[in-house]
Amino acid sequence: MELGLQGKVAVVTGVASQHGIGRAVALRLAEEGCGIACVDIDKKGAEEAAHDVVSSGQKAIALECDQSDYENVKKTVATAVERLGGLDILINNAAWMNNVDLIRTMPAASWDKEVSVNLSGPFYFIKEALPVMMRGKWGRIINISSLLGLMGVAGRAGYCAVKSGLIGLTKTAAIEGARGNVTANVIFFGMVDTAGSRATVPQQHWDVIVQRGALGRAATTVEVADIVTFYASERTAFITGSEVMVDGGQSLLVL
Repeated sequence: MELGLQGKVAVVTGVASQHGIGRAVALRLAEEGCGIACVDIDKKGAEEAAHDVVSSGQKAIALECDQSDYENVKKTVATAVERLGGLDILINNAAWMNNVDLIRTMPAASWDKEVSVNLSGPFYFIKEALPVMMRGKWGRIINISSLLGLMGVAGRAGYCAVKSGLIGLTKTAAIEGARGNVTANVIFFGMVDTAGSRATVPQQHWDVIVQRGALGRAATTVEVADIVTFYASERTAFITGSEVMVDGGQSLLVL
């Protein structure tokens, strides 16, 4: 299926992990002909991601960015536009998860960091990217959320709250971008088999979570990248403001 992405420019955040969602998405978009701005707070990780994209035959740049800092994001987007010649696709993937803390014991600083990285960061990127897309009369904004954004989980108040907050941010961006042919959608993923997930979730909990889903397994990063790339394509021109659930049936009651 032709996705119509040849020559488009994408900014993908959170690309440092070799076996993470961001790296897989960057490479999948590159397969479709996109130039990629590989963005991460980890400079070396961003450079490795850009190297992988270039090795695949597409243009890429590495940009170090702390997305909790608005001025840093502003500079990052401006650099991507200048060096790659535009900005058509924004994938807000980068996120930070606090250690497990109940609300009554969570340090205020941990809450503040989750909000600044996981909610303010995507807002900053949209704020800077949307005008560029509007001028170009084409754009795709995809916010990567989590099934936890639709649930309450003990010890994860900050993460649940910010991932839920992406719903309102996405829908507002969809309204404000519509007249410029810019769509915005939020994708809720269930368990994805990444190095980060494996490090965060104890094995016994992992087994219970994935087995309770209808499909009985976690998603692969390749599957995730395929879905994100599809929503970034011309094929989704009439889908905007949507909450897309991709969880292998983990939100279903399976008896």
